[in-house]
Amino acid sequence: MKLPTRLAIAAGTTVFAALPAWAQDAALQAPAAAPAATVDKGDTAWMMMATVLVLAMILPGLALFYGGLARTKNMLSVMTQIGAVACFAMLIWVMYGYSLAFGPDGALPTKYIAGLGKAFLAGVTPASQAATFTAGVEIPEYVFISFQMTFAAITIALVLGAVVERIKFSAVMLFALVWLTIVYFPIAHMVWAAGGWFFELGALDFAGGTVVHINAGVSALVLALLIGKRIGYPTERMAPHSLTLTMVGTGLLWVGWFGFNAGSALEANSSAALAMINTFVATASAGLFWMLAERVSGHKGSALGFCSGIIAGLVAVTPAAGNSGPFGAIVLGAVASVICYFAVTVLKPRLGYDDSLDAFGIHGVGGMVGAIGTAIVYAPSLGGPGAADYAMGEKLGVQLLAVVVTILWASIGTAIAFFIAKAVTGGRVTPEVELEGLDLGEHGERAYNY
Repeated sequence: MKLPTRLAIAAGTTVFAALPAWAQDAALQAPAAAPAATVDKGDTAWMMMATVLVLAMILPGLALFYGGLARTKNMLSVMTQIGAVACFAMLIWVMYGYSLAFGPDGALPTKYIAGLGKAFLAGVTPASQAATFTAGVEIPEYVFISFQMTFAAITIALVLGAVVERIKFSAVMLFALVWLTIVYFPIAHMVWAAGGWFFELGALDFAGGTVVHINAGVSALVLALLIGKRIGYPTERMAPHSLTLTMVGTGLLWVGWFGFNAGSALEANSSAALAMINTFVATASAGLFWMLAERVSGHKGSALGFCSGIIAGLVAVTPAAGNSGPFGAIVLGAVASVICYFAVTVLKPRLGYDDSLDAFGIHGVGGMVGAIGTAIVYAPSLGGPGAADYAMGEKLGVQLLAVVVTILWASIGTAIAFFIAKAVTGGRVTPEVELEGLDLGEHGERAYNY
């Protein structure tokens, strides 16, 4: 065999012998393929439970909480308005609300609102999935739709707390239709949807400080100012007819709020666990500090004050639930409770507005304190989950911008929705119906038949 032939054979043998090594090197150097997104059964089960817990916040939680604070003659009307408006919100959500808040991009500017590509849940099937905050882990889209649906339902129900005992049932329903469309869906998109204005700016709103509480509280104040005071307010005594029912409603709201806050992690993980403990301790702190504020102000610590403090703490910790350490949450709950106490007992009497059940004083003011305070308690130096190079001043600016825009958007949108409802329905019940009570005047029945 000639030398060139032997060299060629040797070279070829060397090449083939080296192929496995080259293949191994190539496999090591090539980026690993991303894991296929799969539905996690544990996360799905948790999110289904969280969704049901938020429903319990509305019926019976909020219905009993607000109903107990009303006068006897209006108990059923309050509960009926809350139940009916929540049901209406659910139907609106699946028709076009989900699409406007979380759907695909449309012709409208996507930083403010999405399109109608998923109107009537177009393209959604039992097999379609929604992303969580962990790559490759998803939940069924129907579960995500249902979870967010309960948020829309409770937000519009919260607004009613400022105008119970004097607003027509028909006005409530028409107001809800317009308000959800022009106020809630855009704010939800801006804060929570990828591509939304505040989402892209990095605003911190874990479970709805701006979307739910500032939105609802400010809208409640505007609605109360537009519809006017109740007959006899503030000279006539309008005490709650059943603090027992209000206490029961408070307990149900607190329990349901774990679905609200911990469920917003979208997974059964450490973020949900952090939101869970914060929902415990911030609320406990706020309930006690409201009673302490009463005592310092020269009054006895009251059951109503305790219930009010509990709700103030829950409101304040909502944006901070997964964005704070437990001790930051305790301080945030205490501060929000004291500020809300003075908003209800000092600010409201001085300004003279009739916010029937203090929807603005607790949800609006507490939501603002929580949203701004979240930028503070997020700092790692205060036990928060922020990065080591966290810039508090920059984040405070983003939070303040989100708060201001939400206040303005909600105010203008609420005014538009009210004037439409008033033009069609009259808005307010007649003086005769208001004096008789909305239970009989609007629904033909009584809460209590002796």
